[in-house]
Amino acid sequence: MKHAIAFFVSLFVSLCARGQEIHLSVSSDVAQEQAPVTLNLLAHPSARSATVLVNGKEVPCQLDDLDDDGRYDELAFLTDIDKGEKQQVVIHLSPEERQTPYPARTYAEMVLRNPKVKEKNKHDIYLSAITLDATTKNPFLVLHHHGVAFENELVAMRIYMDERQTVDLYGKYHKGLELHDTQFYTSKTQKEQGYGDDILWVGNTFGLGALRGWNGMSPTMVSPVKRRSQRIVCMGPVRTIVEVADKGWQRTPDTDPIDMIQRYTLYAGHRDVEVEVTFGQDLSSSLFSTGIVNVKGSEEYSDKEGLRGCWGTDWPATDTLNWKRETVGLGIFIPKKYRDREWPANNDNYLLTIRPDGRQLRYHLTYTSANEDFGFHSAKTWFAFLKDWKKRLTHPVKVQVIP
Repeated sequence: MKHAIAFFVSLFVSLCARGQEIHLSVSSDVAQEQAPVTLNLLAHPSARSATVLVNGKEVPCQLDDLDDDGRYDELAFLTDIDKGEKQQVVIHLSPEERQTPYPARTYAEMVLRNPKVKEKNKHDIYLSAITLDATTKNPFLVLHHHGVAFENELVAMRIYMDERQTVDLYGKYHKGLELHDTQFYTSKTQKEQGYGDDILWVGNTFGLGALRGWNGMSPTMVSPVKRRSQRIVCMGPVRTIVEVADKGWQRTPDTDPIDMIQRYTLYAGHRDVEVEVTFGQDLSSSLFSTGIVNVKGSEEYSDKEGLRGCWGTDWPATDTLNWKRETVGLGIFIPKKYRDREWPANNDNYLLTIRPDGRQLRYHLTYTSANEDFGFHSAKTWFAFLKDWKKRLTHPVKVQVIP
């Protein structure tokens, strides 16, 4: 999620050998914890490291190369800010590689199965990107844990690398990074030690906010395609970004193939993810679908203005002997410019149809597990969180460059 405005700094166009100093004023109309602020570095191609001071105190920051061209595209940092507060921010950019080793608060992994490894959470062939063509018979089985996985201290999830592209969820008991240890397949010993595990049955549903096509009556899978790709864009002390790309998606027999790139951004200290979709052409006249799985017997919340959620309990797997029933809260928010219609719940999903604005589409996802010792444990408190979450999303921090 980006509460901040990504902006260009045109007043400072030269980066001398000693570096450069940029001054910002940051304010907010609502109180926010760990509010993300991002700075576009297009005007600073030589920046190789950075230091950020908020009201004179250094805070962790992260430089990210978003398009893999060897240059940093954005700087990101987090700040706690009160309603009406104005913070003075000083950013030091340097052409030297000397970034402070801030503690990691996010993680992402993509793993191939090693046939010599028998334990499900000990596979050791790590990738940063993968592309599969249409001749791959079952892409779901290519990657360990079936697709890229990513996390922060609060939440963790994976995205299936098949036509569903479902977002599946991992629930934690305690705050911390766990995926490197469990690989989404928590052992009995790890469970006894307090590690989390898979908490959601998804099947062919949306899971948490998968993007699908729309044939006028029902969702359609992202198939057929010429190629499917997944990529870890970045991870570090501030955020992780993962990317899902589909080349030549033939949505219906009578439409031209399209290209689509989805980016999932998860900030440290947040339980929500921003989904940014970029298409290869203007699709303002097209409809797509998304939503959240209708957890069996779940209670629904909707404000009829883009915010929808549920709270319910179900088995996360068909094996009811080795798994326990899991209680989860799910949420999705569609900004006004992308909304089309909210559909009545069916047995599978709480469905929404959405419309791109030109080549762009954006929405937000969030969830909680009742296992958390830091989270929510009732529908009432979860739905209250969803309302506050929307308030923060619709009131991003304000950033101003100080000459």
